[in-house]
Amino acid sequence: MKSLQHRINSAGWPEIADHLNEKGFAVMPGILSNEDCANLIQQYSQPEIYRKTISMERYRFGKGEYKYFKYPLPEIIQTIRQSVYPYLAPVANGWMKMLNIDKTFPASFDELQALCRQHKQVYPTALILRYDPGGFNTLHQDLYGEIFFPMQVVMILDEPGKDYTGGEFVLTEQIPRAQSKAIVLNPQKGDLLIFTTQFRPAKGSKGYYRVNMKHGVSEVRSGRRHSLGIIFHDALS
Repeated sequence: MKSLQHRINSAGWPEIADHLNEKGFAVMPGILSNEDCANLIQQYSQPEIYRKTISMERYRFGKGEYKYFKYPLPEIIQTIRQSVYPYLAPVANGWMKMLNIDKTFPASFDELQALCRQHKQVYPTALILRYDPGGFNTLHQDLYGEIFFPMQVVMILDEPGKDYTGGEFVLTEQIPRAQSKAIVLNPQKGDLLIFTTQFRPAKGSKGYYRVNMKHGVSEVRSGRRHSLGIIFHDALS
């Protein structure tokens, strides 16, 4: 996975950090190759690498299906978790300082995992999602336990406009004393989208305040949409 790690390390991280601080999300184009995307989609039919399958309709999460990977994770997922996290930890710690939250995230991903294990969060949260026509994902937040990292990653594995239509990535931002703002994104195949798990800081006239955010997926109109979700903290179950 040297080429993948090189693409991650070569990204413009100062600009990414600025965009995360300003908007609560940032896009890194072309991180996964076409071969990477094809391999992940192909693995969807291999039940031995997953620990749990969720029908979204059953739980009223939307319409579609997703599968949680089990440990040991595929190399590509482990590489992304370990390579991206160290760039995000300083941004996350900056957020905690801005919002006067007494919390500090460790510098390395291995240290974050150790912290999760101390709180009995031992199950991997990396997942692959599949939507057919009519599929969608309701607005939500991926917390999973007491320990949660405030940013996560999603990657689109199919080509929008060719393999599927619709299925835009949606963020909502709760504006104080107003209605929520919708942000609609359309990352391309292989792009890595970083976004806030629960909230981001915003600067007001009296300092920084907390802006709560949720994410989801709009309805797929045609085709099939696969995406890879990488959450850095582990789950209780």
